[in-house]
Amino acid sequence: MNDVIFARALHVLGVVIWIGGVAMSTTIVLPAIRRGDLGPDWLQAFHAIERRFSRQARIAAIVVGATGLYMLARLDLWGRFTSSHFWWMHAMVSLWLVFAFVLFVGEPLIVARRFKSWATATPRNAFTWMYWGHLVLLTLSLITIFGAVAGSQGWTIF
Repeated sequence: MNDVIFARALHVLGVVIWIGGVAMSTTIVLPAIRRGDLGPDWLQAFHAIERRFSRQARIAAIVVGATGLYMLARLDLWGRFTSSHFWWMHAMVSLWLVFAFVLFVGEPLIVARRFKSWATATPRNAFTWMYWGHLVLLTLSLITIFGAVAGSQGWTIF
């Protein structure tokens, strides 16, 4: 069982790095950019920070996905997906899939190209949209984390 303990520790560490970065971006970085605290060029300020964090977020998402899949298989937890008592399992997988798509497909292939022209033409609109998108993802992440921690300890809302 030491392998499961190690996988769980890596899983939680990955979640802390990944969702902690989302929280920092949402509550600190994006508001500071929109207020002009990081200079008049909002896009440059955003890229200076995002460029550094996106690599960390991708690595953390890979670690979370790999360790989550490992624990599912090793502990044979597949049956949990048939019960509403384990809604947080569905939430974890769904949230991971959304972020994996955003980090590996949406951001590099779609958003990076279109956001630059949008943020150059109308920075307030572009960064307001980005802020609200981050806020929705952060809110879903926090609900999922709360549900996973409470649910793994036996608490249920159903």
